[in-house]
Amino acid sequence: MINLNQLRVFYSVADNLSFTKAADELCITQPAVSAQVKIFEDLWELKFFKKKGRGICLTDEGETLYQYARQLFEYERQIESLLDDMRQLKQGVLRLGSTRTYARYLMPRMMRRFHKKYPEIKLILDEGSSMDMCLSLLELKNEIAIIANVKDDPDIQYIPFSEEEVIPILGLNHPLATEDFLPIECCSREPIIMREIGSGTRKSIDELFKQHDCTPNILMETANTDFIKQLVGRGGGISFLVKEAVLEDLQEGRLKTIPFQSGKLYLDASIAYLKRQPLSLPAQAFLQTLDELRATEHPI
Repeated sequence: MINLNQLRVFYSVADNLSFTKAADELCITQPAVSAQVKIFEDLWELKFFKKKGRGICLTDEGETLYQYARQLFEYERQIESLLDDMRQLKQGVLRLGSTRTYARYLMPRMMRRFHKKYPEIKLILDEGSSMDMCLSLLELKNEIAIIANVKDDPDIQYIPFSEEEVIPILGLNHPLATEDFLPIECCSREPIIMREIGSGTRKSIDELFKQHDCTPNILMETANTDFIKQLVGRGGGISFLVKEAVLEDLQEGRLKTIPFQSGKLYLDASIAYLKRQPLSLPAQAFLQTLDELRATEHPI
């Protein structure tokens, strides 16, 4: 196996065509340079240098080796530059997970702020239910996830980020649309288009019905928020979604909401990552960006 230290000494001598200049470049003595070159030549039973007047020149074998060594140490310089760029966050990749709702309404703001500070870091966003994204952390597919805390896992660290209000939504012509408040008991008698199992919204609504000793009349389960809104708007039933996801529909009069009689229902949006897995530099920077976002803006 080739000794890279000896090869480096050879390369410096060959590049400078001087043992003395190589010694200065490598910060070692000239006799040490000569000794390393001799050991290298003896090991391979080849001669890489010959005398030329008062100086030296490369043999044919030495010239061939020099060309390969130059490529090798050029790659080394490129690798050093790459590592330095990654250390300074001038290059890198960050894999993020998010619920579909948060991906549409929360993540753009987070990602824009991060990209403004670190434009060279490539962000890859994965979407799914909160449960799916927890699993993606455990399987090391994503490094950070913005999700609802649907399950306490000893391996996952959850940091509260904001509170999201979950509201009932109805079509404009729904019989309950004229009511001032919506009792949970009334909801249980209506066909419900429910979010899929594993979503934070689904978990909070299931718990709400359980608290009131009611069983929801589930007509359909789906992860597609737009489909839920369309079906509710056509009178196909009622549903429950994060307020931010239906704000535009409410403002433009496509849907209606009525306050729960039991009071407002909130869902905690959390930043999640593995407790015992060291975070990459891009991930650390992303968490810092979220801290700044939380400190400078109202809760999302």
